[in-house]
Amino acid sequence: MHITLLALGSRGDVQPYAALGAGLQAAGHQVRFITFESFASLVGEHGLDFHPIRGNAQALVAKAGANMLALVRSFGLLAQGYARDLSAPYLGKTDLIINQLPVGLYGFDLAEKYCVPMMMAAVIPLARTQAFPLMGFPKLVLPAYRRATYTLGEHIAWLVFRRVINHWRRQTLALAPLPLAGYLHRLGTRQIPILNGFSEHVVPRPPDWNEHIHVTGYWFAEDTHWQPPADLQAFLDAGAPPVFIGFGSMPVNDPRKTTEVVLEALKQTGQRGILHMGWAGLGEQALPDYVFKIDYAPYGWLFPRMAMAIHHGGSGTTSFGLRSGIPSCVVAFVFDQFFWGERIAELGAGPQPLRYTQLTVERLREAIRVGVESAAMRRRAREVGEKIRAEQGIENARRVIEQFVGARPAA
Repeated sequence: MHITLLALGSRGDVQPYAALGAGLQAAGHQVRFITFESFASLVGEHGLDFHPIRGNAQALVAKAGANMLALVRSFGLLAQGYARDLSAPYLGKTDLIINQLPVGLYGFDLAEKYCVPMMMAAVIPLARTQAFPLMGFPKLVLPAYRRATYTLGEHIAWLVFRRVINHWRRQTLALAPLPLAGYLHRLGTRQIPILNGFSEHVVPRPPDWNEHIHVTGYWFAEDTHWQPPADLQAFLDAGAPPVFIGFGSMPVNDPRKTTEVVLEALKQTGQRGILHMGWAGLGEQALPDYVFKIDYAPYGWLFPRMAMAIHHGGSGTTSFGLRSGIPSCVVAFVFDQFFWGERIAELGAGPQPLRYTQLTVERLREAIRVGVESAAMRRRAREVGEKIRAEQGIENARRVIEQFVGARPAA
């Protein structure tokens, strides 16, 4: 079977789908991966066929900062470019489209044009439920409010792209334009099932999700060929496990000030640290000998060697932190990061999350102290990690995908 995977976002957003694609290819399927051109090396590492979309996630995030509306607008401004790059006729030569884009944008239209099935895929819970509101919405106690937040979020995402997509449908795909309500009622149904790449041990399956909404477990990328630089290995060997601190794809207005907060919190707790530069550009000033700066190390290798992890709460980073079995604390900037920070704390696998805008030496110091010193928290983190490591997310996803395509009537 030939499978097309469409995923856009930061590295943490894209990497799980590349891992899923590699797993599907290892099972004998052909996989084409559509993502930003800046991820060519990531796709190449997984041995997947690559169709590039012009754009750079880091540049978009740097421009928008931690403003979620600005980030949506930034992606929306590139909507016409996405349509252009998705117009190659050979993209229709596939048996299935797996689409990570919100509410199935672009993938739905390609699937309709070429008469192939489409599945939605997500690594954060986006399917409608009354169990909790859509990420980014306040937790209000009102009748039917929680489920309504998903409908509202879906319509906002659709309206941002509707004009450009309908123009693309008419002019390039020769399809009729979609109405104001679009196709949103089909999401999470037999027509467009949803594949969720997270763990039920972390997000318990809501009771109102139907059989077309699947939770498979995480899709982890394994970097088995990576070897640590000699200086990193020497630092790890020189003392007790350090505390990881990094904010991934999140930019910050004052990297020097943020670095100073981190250094002082580590100093006051007597902890060594691994400081990840990330898109924030942390650690550009002189660092004390108890802190080692890295540009990259695979989290699957690094996190199990840490005492705890302080991170931004991206879905991918959160999954690696939980799987590693060490306490984590989220310093949240936007959207789903607050959700993951709360889930970690509710699981007992880490301290209460912090807001980046309220980050101080005192708050970070206390989070580090609790995460490193609490025996109960460390035990709970180990238990959660063991459960996640026992899951087979990619294999579970493969079975769902094959059943979905095999159960469909021949065209």
